[in-house]
Amino acid sequence: MTDTKAAAEIRQLMTDREHAMRTGDADLLASHYAPEAVQFDLEPPLLHPAGELRDPSRMRNWFAKFGGRVDYDISELVVTASEDVAFCRSLERMGSAEAGFEMWFRSTVGLRRDGERWLIVDEHRSTPFYMDGSFRAATDLKP
Repeated sequence: MTDTKAAAEIRQLMTDREHAMRTGDADLLASHYAPEAVQFDLEPPLLHPAGELRDPSRMRNWFAKFGGRVDYDISELVVTASEDVAFCRSLERMGSAEAGFEMWFRSTVGLRRDGERWLIVDEHRSTPFYMDGSFRAATDLKP
């Protein structure tokens, strides 16, 4: 059974992250990660190790490639939470008119409670690929 208070707190954290992406708030994004957090993201390398995610300069540099912010939406968010451990999954849309792209991808986030707040310990984002021999990322899919 999902703890409804915990689920509501996590939904707020995800809303805060959505807003931070739209406004380019690298400090807020970095503050959501636990010191031991790891990330399997869309961009290389295969694994972003613990420590790197809590450095807001990494996200500032990334945002700079897109004019300081990106369009970002989280949809179909499902949260499963206990008192101190949770995970959520969603479909997310990211785009930039300035950079001329839009794509949907899958996201799974694992969290743990640290005192009064939730921190991300594991984040996995992926996009499917076409298995037609081209192995091209399927960035044109939409829900």
